[in-house]
Order: sequence, then structure tokens, then C-alpha cells
Amino acid sequence: MDSWIDLHALWKIVVIGLAAGAGLPALFAIGLRVLAPPRHDAHRVEPGTGTITMAPANVAAASVCFAVVLAAIGYGIYLIVAGS
Repeated sequence: MDSWIDLHALWKIVVIGLAAGAGLPALFAIGLRVLAPPRHDAHRVEPGTGTITMAPANVAAASVCFAVVLAAIGYGIYLIVAGS
């Protein structure tokens, strides 16, 4: 073990950095993609209103994705405020 580099701490920083730096934006993008109506689904347009009906499962999945992202943001703000 090198006294200059703590590999255990470095490993934790890399994993958390990848999860927060790439994982949360990817999860947000997945939530947006689940909410986006497919292009070939034009027959699901409500007559007279022009609105597209969404499957409740898609809305629930997107809500879970957004809730996880918001929880991570809130936890990060909590850590910053509690540390000062």
C-alpha cells in the first residue's frame, strides 16, 4: 500500500462520482423518454382535444425516476448545508 494514495478512498470517489455524474442525468433522461409519446402512436390522440393519453404505468415509472433524482439533489444540498 502506497502512503501517498489511499486506493480505498479513491475507489469510493470514482464510484460515487460516476453514479452522481452520469447516473442521475441518465435516470432523468430515462424518465423523460418514458413520458415522451412514441411517434407511431398518433391513433391515441383524444378526439377534439388534441391531447395524447398516457399509460399510468409510464407516468408512475417517470415519477419514480424524477423522485430519485430530486431526492439525490435534496440529499446533496443537505450535506452541503450540514457541513457548514
